[in-house]
Amino acid sequence: MSEHLTVVDHPLVQHKLTLMRDKGTSTAEFRQLLREITLLLAYEVTRELKLTTRHIETPMEEMDAPILAGKKLALVSILRAGNGMLDGVLELVPSARVGFVGLYRDEETLQPVQYYFKAPEGLKDRLVIAVDPMLATGNSSAAAIDLLKEAGATDIRFLCLLAAPEGVARMKEAHPDVHIVTASLDRELNSKGYIMPGLGDAGDRMFGTK
Repeated sequence: MSEHLTVVDHPLVQHKLTLMRDKGTSTAEFRQLLREITLLLAYEVTRELKLTTRHIETPMEEMDAPILAGKKLALVSILRAGNGMLDGVLELVPSARVGFVGLYRDEETLQPVQYYFKAPEGLKDRLVIAVDPMLATGNSSAAAIDLLKEAGATDIRFLCLLAAPEGVARMKEAHPDVHIVTASLDRELNSKGYIMPGLGDAGDRMFGTK
């Protein structure tokens, strides 16, 4: 692991990822697996959340017990595939605020084009976790992080299912302060900008649009 990248090699994560890669896995199964694997990845990406204490009374006695400090964290889905990861993180952190970044990739230039942006207030005081299943070229991801920083975010992490070396390098160049958490660092991108061996188009497989 590097300071910039964490690959979560937990056996359950790797098992579920293999099932997701299999082209025979149905849309319903794919969606369910994505929610489950995101829940597991969310443990890692929230590992360093700040804690304070609260004075409580258990059935046995009073105590000062640890509890999350500061403002609720913000989850930001990079549309549309990022929405498939929201449920998993929200199951773990149901009080999180949610935002959306709409970007699509121009098939000719492979550059991101923005069409939507809506973020929670007070990003500068929140841990912001951007979610997108695929970190491929890194162009859309870097553009999404640009928008979040412009909106005030200073503590940002990027959570994805798969990453390509090219995408990791692009993000490190553009945003060296943003730590990436992923289930796998795959081999490479192909000529069309798809991750290899990958799992195909995450959005299409999640929503059954192909």
